[in-house]
Amino acid sequence: MPNPLDSQIDALQRATRDLLAVAMRSVDEVTDLSMPQMRMLFALHDHGTVPSGTLAHVLEVSGSSVTRLADRLCAGGYVQRTAVPENRSLVLLSLTEAGREAVAAVVRRRDDEFRQALSHLSPELREQLAEGLTALHGHLSEASLSRAVVA
Repeated sequence: MPNPLDSQIDALQRATRDLLAVAMRSVDEVTDLSMPQMRMLFALHDHGTVPSGTLAHVLEVSGSSVTRLADRLCAGGYVQRTAVPENRSLVLLSLTEAGREAVAAVVRRRDDEFRQALSHLSPELREQLAEGLTALHGHLSEASLSRAVVA
């Protein structure tokens, strides 16, 4: 007898591929940035000005990866580095206006594609989808926090 969870996981795997395609298209069509660079911009958008070490923790990457990404994003005018005079080993990273504009452009592009896709679903199905995705996001976020605390 087939396990219903298997078909649900298959549906999530397909949705993941579809959502990744939307994410990649939105970045490719409106910026000249890579997905890792865009991920850093979104993290800075969500967390504001943060030390590079904190950003490494948020992104779950090494400090050297953050440094390399920040180097490219600073050179492109998307991110600003600020030294902290009281602590010379601390470097703060923040979005520039160009960084904020890049995030906004990608979000607008995704919104357009999601609106188009959702217009084909009934209002009831859209509501169920939103509720299910919100619950799934909560559980995935908790799992991510648990991994970060253990690390």
